[in-house]
Amino acid sequence: MANYNETSNDFPKVHRDQLITVQDLIDFKQQLIVDIKKLLKEQTGHPGHQWLKAFEIKKMLRLSESKLQYLRDKGLIPFKKLGGITYYNLEDIQALMNSGKLNDQMKMA
Repeated sequence: MANYNETSNDFPKVHRDQLITVQDLIDFKQQLIVDIKKLLKEQTGHPGHQWLKAFEIKKMLRLSESKLQYLRDKGLIPFKKLGGITYYNLEDIQALMNSGKLNDQMKMA
């Protein structure tokens, strides 16, 4: 199989009776790996939501299980539950820490 030109979306035409060699598969694999690495490199520049589990939040904020539960019950720490596991959005936690609301509530708890 011939390499395709990346500037255009013109892929070589493949016919039913065309033979694909081992070298064609190796070339395809190498090109696929290069493309995946390129996509991953682009994605790491724009990280999406990072979801943390309860034990990570407790360690980061130095909270006990009961204090974390108290903050969740009061609606101070946003969370999502998926399959019985509680997840916390890192951006939400950082915004809460920066606002100072978390420190005020921890003193009251």
